[in-house]
Amino acid sequence: MKIAIYARVSKNDATQDPMNQVYPLRHYAKSIGGEVVDEYIDLASGGTPDRDAFLRLLDEADKHKFDLLLVWSLDRISREGISNMLGYLERLKKNSIAVKSLHESWLDTRDEGIGQLLLAIFAWVAQQERKRIIERTKAGLERAKKEGKLLGRPQGSKDRKVRRKSGYWLRYQKLKER
Repeated sequence: MKIAIYARVSKNDATQDPMNQVYPLRHYAKSIGGEVVDEYIDLASGGTPDRDAFLRLLDEADKHKFDLLLVWSLDRISREGISNMLGYLERLKKNSIAVKSLHESWLDTRDEGIGQLLLAIFAWVAQQERKRIIERTKAGLERAKKEGKLLGRPQGSKDRKVRRKSGYWLRYQKLKER
């Protein structure tokens, strides 16, 4: 059986290293006697389909390059909501590709049973979690503004030289010293 692994994290730091997902998925693939033919890893939000590895995964699924997609959990595939999630799973199913989750034992699309109902519920849960993340982020930014912290970069300045010339760097250094 040809297996593909998909892992996704929103940020690449010590707490969200995609390899925390990949290593156990490799081990699981080996334990079920499969051969990992490709690994797709994104460092991006699951709230959008514009993820390079994910788009490549879908393209290669259309070419039948693997039989089983292993994921850490359903929300790694998408947090876009029920219709998008079901659309991705339908596309994979149309290409005779099953999806199996390491942490959600009920998620094995080879089993038609109650899995489809649970899929819809968990896709909705993933979408709600995304909304909560956005709310927490906005609340944190609002608090930072009220505390007088500078947020973001000046318009059009992506490198340190421009930020230093604009005075942004000095304001940032003064805030750090507080």
